[in-house]
Amino acid sequence: MNIGIIGAGHIGSALAGRLTSLGHSVYIANSRGPETLQDLARKTGATPVTTEEAAQRGTDLIVVTIPLKKIPDLPKDLFKDVPAETPIIDTSNYYPMLRDGQLPELETGDLTESGWVQQHLGRPVVKVFNNILADHLAQPGKPAGTPGRVALPVASDDAAAKRKVMQLVEELGYDAIDAGTLRESWRQQPGGPIYCNDLPADKLREQLASLGTERTPEQHAGFLANQAKQEQAMAAQGIKL
Repeated sequence: MNIGIIGAGHIGSALAGRLTSLGHSVYIANSRGPETLQDLARKTGATPVTTEEAAQRGTDLIVVTIPLKKIPDLPKDLFKDVPAETPIIDTSNYYPMLRDGQLPELETGDLTESGWVQQHLGRPVVKVFNNILADHLAQPGKPAGTPGRVALPVASDDAAAKRKVMQLVEELGYDAIDAGTLRESWRQQPGGPIYCNDLPADKLREQLASLGTERTPEQHAGFLANQAKQEQAMAAQGIKL
């Protein structure tokens, strides 16, 4: 496939290396220009391009993996010439203390993180790759049927796009689990039991079922509180995003 990656941070770089190793053509962009991505190109085999070129050349799949607060800064017409059937993956996570500042719609729970992204992009998105550590994502996955194979939740309102993305997740060596609609993607956000815990398929399904589908105010508050504690711990360790 021809895959465009917008964002060359930890997740974008990890995906670039994995996808090129599987034979896909990867076009990767960052906010500073393709000339700053030469080292990454040598390491991964991805082709450095501009943000606009990543959208244009990612004819089969596009990954948007930039800090959440930067989503509104993307060109408003970035996807105007991208075919409607091209899936757009969103990997974002909300880190209000360490990076993003407070976003009112996410603080109140009116929107999920990817719901907020979808509104800004004006295109349906598929939520995946947000709840696995980039260091883990950079390593080869495991063949189907391998005990302990990590499972990744995939959420979207676009059924066809979700199916295509789930096939890619399987190709990368993970069990792809249908995690419902974008409204239900709160279950894989930071602060919850699914986030960065590398669960196998049976345990992931159990967690999804135990959380339910409609987020309660108590669940929203609990996720935010858990995430705040995690961000405080990361800050104490000097971790920066």
